Amino acid sequence: MISISVIIPTYKRSNLLKKCIKALLTQRFDKALYEIIVVSDGPDDETRRMLNDWTGYNFPLIRFFSLPQKKGPAAARNYGWLNAKGNIIAFTDDDCLPDANWLKEIVTHCKPDEDIAVTGRVIVPVTKRPTDYELNTANLQEADFITANCACTKRALHKAGGFDEKFCMAWREDSDLEFKLINNAIPIKRLPSAVVVHPVRHSAWGISVKEQKKTMYDALLYKKHPHLFRKKIKPAHPVLYYLIIASCLAALAGLVSGNDMLRNTGLITWMALTIYFVCKRLAVTKLTASHIIEMVVTSLIIPFASIFWRWYGAIKYRVLFI
Repeated sequence: MISISVIIPTYKRSNLLKKCIKALLTQRFDKALYEIIVVSDGPDDETRRMLNDWTGYNFPLIRFFSLPQKKGPAAARNYGWLNAKGNIIAFTDDDCLPDANWLKEIVTHCKPDEDIAVTGRVIVPVTKRPTDYELNTANLQEADFITANCACTKRALHKAGGFDEKFCMAWREDSDLEFKLINNAIPIKRLPSAVVVHPVRHSAWGISVKEQKKTMYDALLYKKHPHLFRKKIKPAHPVLYYLIIASCLAALAGLVSGNDMLRNTGLITWMALTIYFVCKRLAVTKLTASHIIEMVVTSLIIPFASIFWRWYGAIKYRVLFI
């Protein structure tokens, strides 16, 4: 009888997924007692073909589902746990490597007949002088509750309502579930002995600009859980970004109107704040020529992109989030 089900959302990342599954197949846990459920966020023949390599394994059971269209990892996880055979549901991601004792630790500390959740420890290996992207990924180590390494009983997930599928990207859907667990008085137990390694993936040049789109989901999370958002996520407003934008607009207004003082004051302020932002990002990160250029270029764009998506989320979800 299966006691725990592992849910892995994915989409056309078979090379990463293969490493994750290899780690799950070497668990120090009875292979007849757990299953691995892979859910692709949309049609994914690549992943289906890759999983055919594991058909010789009788245990653990590996099952594959694919959503008819892309809806995001929250929807994929919901589909997975709703079709799971186990009464304990463990979540990890396709780019993660669970420790060999991961499932054993979760089952030991998670009683299937109770409303309970556990959150394990995430290790992000980074270089001594990481890139900006590595540093941002390393922040996962400090998160209270993330889907790279957590588990809930099925009854707790039913009580909390599972994942909110309005979170269509891999951002804040785990915090939303955490807050719903808290609001439903479902205890979340810290379990540092349940370890998952989260290697830093290769990133495209300028990825930090693309990442700003996720900010729109901060607005949704804030609308749903304003008190917990202020307490656990971001209590402060992005003042630096607003000052950079305001000084840039002032410089443009001075240029258009012919007001030299306004133009020069705005330009000098914008340059000073932008240089400060660049230096702040480079203070503990990689100092190669390519990375420095990337930080300079992206720092010119990020304040505008971040505030755009912030306001986009505020308008879309009809919440005062500035």
